[in-house]
Amino acid sequence: MTDPTDIRLDLAIAPLIPSRLADLATLFDQGGDAKRCWCSSFRVSGRDEFTRRPDDNRALLGAAAQRGPAPAPGLLAYRADRVVGWVGLAPRTDFDRLTTARVLAPVDDRPVWSIVCFVVGRRERGQGIARALLDAAIDHARAAGATTLEAYPAEIDGGRISASSAYKGTLSMFERAGFTVVARRQANRSTAVRPIVRLEL
Repeated sequence: MTDPTDIRLDLAIAPLIPSRLADLATLFDQGGDAKRCWCSSFRVSGRDEFTRRPDDNRALLGAAAQRGPAPAPGLLAYRADRVVGWVGLAPRTDFDRLTTARVLAPVDDRPVWSIVCFVVGRRERGQGIARALLDAAIDHARAAGATTLEAYPAEIDGGRISASSAYKGTLSMFERAGFTVVARRQANRSTAVRPIVRLEL
C-alpha cells in the first residue's frame, strides 16, 4: 500500500466552485450515500433529509458554492484530471441539522467550523486521501479566519469502518491530525457513542 505521507504528492486540492460541480459528480455518481445526499444532509433539518431528491441536494450544494466571497463549502482532491476525494466543511451555522441534533448539539457558544463529510473514490480507498483532505481542510478553515475546527468522527477501536460510517472519518485519523475529544454523547444506551473533536487553529 502507498505510504499515506506520500499520497499527497500526486494530489491537487481545489475548493468547490460552480464550475467544478460536474467534476464532483463523477465522484458522487460512483454510488452509495453520496449519490443521493450530495453532502447536503447536514444542510437541512433531520425531518427533511429523506424526502429530498438528489437533484435538490446537488442544487443546495451548488448554491453554497456560489455565495460570492464566502469560503467554499468543501474541497476536491484531484489525481491528474479525475476527482478522487471530497471533504465538506463550513461554519457550523451553515448546517441546519447541527442546530437541531441533540447528540451533536453545540458543546458551548464558541464559533466553530464543522467538518461533516468525506467521500473517497472506490478505487482509491485506503491510500491516505481522507487524511490529505483533512490536512487541507485545516488550512482552508484557518485561511478563512476560523479559530476552532470541529468534527464528529466514528470511533472504531481498531476495527474496520463500515461503509455507512466512513463519511464521518475515524477518530484515530483526527487525533493524528491534532484534534482532541471534547465530548462523547449517545442518543440512548443502544446507540453508538459519538465523539466530538476539536482543533484550535
